[in-house]
Amino acid sequence: MIVTIIRKELSMLFISPLAWILLALIQLILTWVFLVRLDAFLEIQSQLMQIANPPGITEIIISPVFAMAAIILLMVTPLLSMRLLAEERRNHTLTLLISAPVSMTDIVIGKFLGLMVFFLVVITLIVALSISLRLGGALDFGLLLSNTLGLLLLTACFSALGLYISSLTAQPVIAAIGTLGVLLGLWMINLAASETEGWIQHFSLLQHFEQFNQGLIDTLSIAYFIIFIVTFLVLTIRRLDGERLHG
Repeated sequence: MIVTIIRKELSMLFISPLAWILLALIQLILTWVFLVRLDAFLEIQSQLMQIANPPGITEIIISPVFAMAAIILLMVTPLLSMRLLAEERRNHTLTLLISAPVSMTDIVIGKFLGLMVFFLVVITLIVALSISLRLGGALDFGLLLSNTLGLLLLTACFSALGLYISSLTAQPVIAAIGTLGVLLGLWMINLAASETEGWIQHFSLLQHFEQFNQGLIDTLSIAYFIIFIVTFLVLTIRRLDGERLHG
C-alpha cells in the first residue's frame, strides 16, 4: 500500500508543471554555482600547487555546491509539501483517504517517501555534476559521500516538518507559509549558533549539516536528524488518527 501511495504522490507531483520548473531552476542555480567555483579553482590552481597539503577540488567546488543546495531546498520544500495533506483536505479527498482501510502510518510514510523521491532526483543530479570533475582531477569520495548523506538527511527533516504542517490546515498556501516560517526560524538558529558557542547550536538543522559538509559523519548529528524526522512523522500520524476517530 505504501508503494501505491508513493506512485500516486509522484504522479500528482510530476503532472503539475511546478515540480519540473523547480527541478530545472534548482539545477540551473547549482550548475551556475558549480561553474563559478570551478572558475575560481582554476584561477588559484597554480598557487595551490605551492602549498604542502592544498585543498582539493572537492573542498573548493563540491562542498560549496552542497551548502548552497541545502539553502535552496529549504526554500523549495514548502512549495512541494504544502499540497501533501492540505490540498487533500481542501478538495475533501482526505476524508475518503482516512476512511479507507489503510493505516495512517502507511499514508504518512507513503506521502513522505513520495516527496523524498523528488529530493533524491535533485541530489542524484548534484552527485552526477560532482563526479564529472573526475575527468580533470581526483575527487575525495569520502567528502562527497558525507555531503550526500547529510543533504539526504536534511531534506528528510524538511519533508517531515512540511508534511506535519500540511496536516494542520486545509489551505496549501497557509501550509507553505507555516513551513517556510519554521524553516527560516531554524535557519536563524543556525546563524545564532555560528555567533555563540552554547546549547542552542544543537537545535540547528543546518549546523548539524555543516558537520557533513566538512566531511565529518557525526553520530550525534545523525541521531538528531533521525529523531527530528521520526518526531514529525509520528505527530502527523497522530493528527490523522485523531481525525479518523472523530470522523
